[in-house]
Amino acid sequence: MGLFSREKPQAETPRPVEDEGTKKTPGGAAVDTAYLAQQALKNGGSSSAFFKGAPAPTTSPATNGVTGAANQPTATPAVAAPAMSTSHRPSIVQPAAPTERQIYLQQLKVRIHQQLVEKLDVQNLRSLPADVVRREVRSLIQELCTSEKGLLNSNEQQRLMDEVMDETFGLGPLEALLKDTAISDIMINRWDRVYVERKGRIELTDCRFRDNAHLRQIIDRIVGLVGRRIDETQPYCDARLQDGSRVNAIIPPLALDGPAMSIRRFGHKPMQLEDLLRAGAFTTQMIDFLAAAVQARCNVIISGGTGSGKTTLLNCLSRYINVDERVITIEDAAELQLQQPHVVRLETRPSNMEGKGEVNQRDLVKNCLRMRPDRIIIGECRSGETLDMLQAMNTGHDGSMTTIHANNTRDAMQRLEVMILMAGYDIPAKAMRQQISSAVNIIVQANRLTGGKRKVTRITEISGMEGDQITMHDLFGFEQGGVDETGAATGQFYCTGIVPRVLSRIESRGIRLPADTFEKRKYD
Repeated sequence: MGLFSREKPQAETPRPVEDEGTKKTPGGAAVDTAYLAQQALKNGGSSSAFFKGAPAPTTSPATNGVTGAANQPTATPAVAAPAMSTSHRPSIVQPAAPTERQIYLQQLKVRIHQQLVEKLDVQNLRSLPADVVRREVRSLIQELCTSEKGLLNSNEQQRLMDEVMDETFGLGPLEALLKDTAISDIMINRWDRVYVERKGRIELTDCRFRDNAHLRQIIDRIVGLVGRRIDETQPYCDARLQDGSRVNAIIPPLALDGPAMSIRRFGHKPMQLEDLLRAGAFTTQMIDFLAAAVQARCNVIISGGTGSGKTTLLNCLSRYINVDERVITIEDAAELQLQQPHVVRLETRPSNMEGKGEVNQRDLVKNCLRMRPDRIIIGECRSGETLDMLQAMNTGHDGSMTTIHANNTRDAMQRLEVMILMAGYDIPAKAMRQQISSAVNIIVQANRLTGGKRKVTRITEISGMEGDQITMHDLFGFEQGGVDETGAATGQFYCTGIVPRVLSRIESRGIRLPADTFEKRKYD
């Protein structure tokens, strides 16, 4: 007797069954076997089998599978969004219709996955080590593929096995996209329309889900792994993948065309400042100054629009925090990948089904002040926690950092005032501005320019107050001059020639910048 029953499965017309990866327990409850399989990968195992009626696994050579490509389209594809051609005229891209062979392979995959679900022993699945789970499940998938009456060549069989493995242990059609390191964003508008951003360009892919129910199942799988929920009472949710990528999902009735999801990729290896420097995001003089400001415990705010690289820049600057300093991070969905050992990571919690138990960022800021932090880093200030953050900056927590959404550095100051008022206090405008001017030292503006390039377009210093107004001056900037033949923005970085007031603070800590760092000029 092997690890699974050896009865030859019947190749019959598939009957209506529940979604892939879902199995009914004896009590009638639906169980996501993919979720259980993922849990099994995290645990050490015993000799208990995970197929029904099977004894303990025997030692056998491992068969390492290579995860395959995304699912083939199974429905009439939608018309792609208008894309800009090299002549800057919109054009409509019509994806190719699925062939009969592609439709057959998709149906065959569903049928084989269902047969796999019926053979899995859900109760014992968690007790096995990761390599045994993958090896034996793949072996069973191969047997099921061989037993099918349809003719499959070796490439089709390998691809089918890979896709079933993705459905069982991963995120189905998304696995192929997640393995592409050139993709920075995955945008799912509906089950049959998936876009990606690759090297700054947004393009339509041929990745498809089976239907809305299939997409919803993948969304439930993602949010369930981080202990959150998404349903009709809470139809949107922030989550994260195991590699730290940020996920936002929204479902009907708020999403009119079915479930939608956005994934912001960060990758397994965090980007370094050297990577951004090679990409032309800033100049050597700019990063030398920012590194010195972080080391000198200046309070820094990074502002910018969606997708401008604020979080990436914050992660990179964190490498200049002293390793002896205690850093506490506060986020709605944990995505920061700080490069320090002495870090405590905190994450907000949504309310439960009864509307109780919510813990927001403001609660966490207040709590972290009792945790003896040297620096506080808030992933993004959105509302009333801004007031608590500024108070922390003014009361001994120098070197704190955060990000906000703003179009430029002046708008960032106005956004701070608005978010302070969201705390619910009636604070005079002059008092708010005094609080901001004394707390914030440097504002870094990041922008996503035409063609997808991301650059630091302003580094501004807050110098104080004049009357009722905050005074500030630019130290470095970027001036766009046009676009090249590919539509990407071109321009020059420049230095204004103003020596920052924080330079004395930097030098008092023994940090010396090159003499020409603040020389007025334009950089090639």
